[in-house]
Amino acid sequence: MLQTQKLPRFKHFSLQISVGPYHAFVDNILDLAVARESSYVCVANVHMLVEAQLSVEYRKMITEADIVTPDGMPLTKSLRLLNGVRQERVAGMDLLPDLLSRAQEAQLKVFFYGGQKSMLQKTELFIRKNYPEMQIAGLYSPPFRPLSDGEMDEVADLITESGAHLVFVVLGCPKQEKWMSEMKGRIPAVMIGVGGALPVLIGDLKRAPRWMQRNSLEWLYRLVQEPKRLFKRYLVTNTIYVYLVISTKLHLMLLGSRFWNDAE
Repeated sequence: MLQTQKLPRFKHFSLQISVGPYHAFVDNILDLAVARESSYVCVANVHMLVEAQLSVEYRKMITEADIVTPDGMPLTKSLRLLNGVRQERVAGMDLLPDLLSRAQEAQLKVFFYGGQKSMLQKTELFIRKNYPEMQIAGLYSPPFRPLSDGEMDEVADLITESGAHLVFVVLGCPKQEKWMSEMKGRIPAVMIGVGGALPVLIGDLKRAPRWMQRNSLEWLYRLVQEPKRLFKRYLVTNTIYVYLVISTKLHLMLLGSRFWNDAE
């Protein structure tokens, strides 16, 4: 595989978001996988941006990622509104099946880390059925608690010895970004935080209709499916994000107004 051009990054509030056409994201991730370069990809949405806005430590983890995809439609729309950047959405729910297809074609090994054992069992059955030539390096369901240093070493050795090229991390934000940050330099593979994309892929959850995706309403569809888990998060993070966008837009308008007044 030829080395593709590295994706540029663009600052958007607390994040340095990678920009470019969708296919370039897939190509860049596959390049990292083929090279077995220890690296990680953050799939950024409003939740991640707000977490990074509130935590310097978490912001550093995202900044150090090799690729940060603009997952949510609100991010792509506010990039255009505030910065004039036209960027298509690069959603984890699209990346996951596309990367699996490309990995199968290139005979790359994949590893799934995170989630409950029952979900990983369904994942293995789904992969065997839909990607029959896929090389599954392993599936690992960690305990529902922070791992000790010794356990982290064991996991790093397990994934390394499996020969995995791509590691799909299913811990949810912000846990998966923290885990990937800690594992960079210890696992010779590209790690991708896919969060809620895997349950959708295997059919545990449904994806929003296209019209809701296009109109930045996929979060609402997910909320209806998982109200107990997502209500508080969306109430807080979406409110903060709307405030950030509106206040920034008003500030830019005010600066523009002062510029023209001074020029008269």
